[in-house]
Amino acid sequence: MSEIDDKALEAYIKAAAAALGVPIEDAWMPSIRANLAVSLRLANIVADFELPDESEPAPVFEA
Repeated sequence: MSEIDDKALEAYIKAAAAALGVPIEDAWMPSIRANLAVSLRLANIVADFELPDESEPAPVFEA
């Protein structure tokens, strides 16, 4: 997946915050955008990892 530009990330952050009723100060936006960009990059690494068809699901952890 290609990188998402800063304007798209900021629009998503503002929309999600508004939908959840979470206030975001303008000074926080660069840090929130950077954190989300890193999270998306890491999620893409996991999503792009090919698993063979014979892979078994992970066991369920029970405490």
